[in-house]
Amino acid sequence: MDIIEQYLLRSQEIIGNRTQEEKRYDKEVTRWLRKGKNIRKAITKANKKYPKEALQVDESNINGVAAHYEYILEHEDIIQKISH
Repeated sequence: MDIIEQYLLRSQEIIGNRTQEEKRYDKEVTRWLRKGKNIRKAITKANKKYPKEALQVDESNINGVAAHYEYILEHEDIIQKISH
């Protein structure tokens, strides 16, 4: 197994299996993050667009949520680089 395959397997473990709705929600969060919004603002925007998938964030979980979406942003960048 090469390093790319190992990375892809590990990233799947981290991100997990996501429904289409969850993927759309994640894409909305990352879209706002890429526009320079902070994680709270990005979550608020995504919650408005996809209320069924809405995340509830507070001081107890905001750091974990932020880390999760930072990982997704980095993962998207890596996938784009290896796809070209």
